[in-house]
Amino acid sequence: MIFETLDTFGHEQVVFCHNKDAGLKAIIAIHNTVLGPALGGTRMWPYASEAEALNDVLRLSRGMTFKNAVAGLNIGGGKAVIIGDPAKDKSEALFRAFGQFVDSLGGRYITAEDVGIDVNDMEYVYRETQYVTGVHQIHGGSGDPSPFTAYGALQGLMATLNKKFGNEDVGKYSYAVQGLGHVGMEYVKLLKERGAKIFVTDINKTLVDKAVSEYGAEAVGLDEIYDVAADVYSPCALGGTVNEKTLPRFKFKVICGAANNQLSTDAIGDEVVKRGILYAPDYAVNAGGVMNVALELDGYNRERAMRMMRTIYHNLTRIYEISDRDGIPTYRAADRLAEERISAIGKLKLPMGRSQPRFQGRIRGQ
Repeated sequence: MIFETLDTFGHEQVVFCHNKDAGLKAIIAIHNTVLGPALGGTRMWPYASEAEALNDVLRLSRGMTFKNAVAGLNIGGGKAVIIGDPAKDKSEALFRAFGQFVDSLGGRYITAEDVGIDVNDMEYVYRETQYVTGVHQIHGGSGDPSPFTAYGALQGLMATLNKKFGNEDVGKYSYAVQGLGHVGMEYVKLLKERGAKIFVTDINKTLVDKAVSEYGAEAVGLDEIYDVAADVYSPCALGGTVNEKTLPRFKFKVICGAANNQLSTDAIGDEVVKRGILYAPDYAVNAGGVMNVALELDGYNRERAMRMMRTIYHNLTRIYEISDRDGIPTYRAADRLAEERISAIGKLKLPMGRSQPRFQGRIRGQ
């Protein structure tokens, strides 16, 4: 069954990582390396089963291939998941053991932060391998990618508002933001700076209170977020929240947020179109973080990173053009843009003597 699943998703390699002494149970999935080494974050989550973890890493790594391709990066797609509770199962030994597995792949997979992981965890991984991004600036890294993901999402939002309403005035509209983690909270901050009306929810009441007190947001219940009469639904937590149970409740005109895999199924994506809702493909919107850390491969520069974030606006505009041109839903248009780039670049051969991007910007141990 596992190999049949891999055939379906089209993965090149899946590595199961186990270190009993360190308490490590992890899976690294390399989906596609046509454009370059696979880059994608590591997620730590208390999965209910190993099958659930495998399904998640396969979906996420495939999404990274498309995200990186649409973002115009010369890197492929991969992802890793660590099975465990980030609130109580973290340790130096666990992350260093994971780093050893990453290193054993010889650069085919480059890791970074994702849900449940922070820059301090990456420091431990970095002690065992150079194939890690998002490390502290003292090592020549870019640090926490969350602000860049949020800023990139804002660029995607502006392109989407322009497509739907004919203007980019973020402050004219209201937003239902689900999830107030590193990215979600930064996104709320950016919305507030532009004068927007914001509704928020999160499983962490402390984060909700912060959004209310610091950014003037209005708190709603976890399930009530789907019933809010806002213009834009911005999922910034886990995926699959646009589904057969929630979609009929939507009064939103736009779906645009930073979460991965927002649509539970392709059929739901088709239904979104029928309901007249404009969906901003998630992996195009939330590419800011990976764009930022990808710059570490050649030597990090913050100004260059901020300029790169603005290309997300143009990427979304291009996706909407393809959607109109080919008469297909926006989620399919995003896939088509990615597939066309992978196919075109895949037919090229690198000049003799040229290697894939490596870490020119820093040397391990600095």
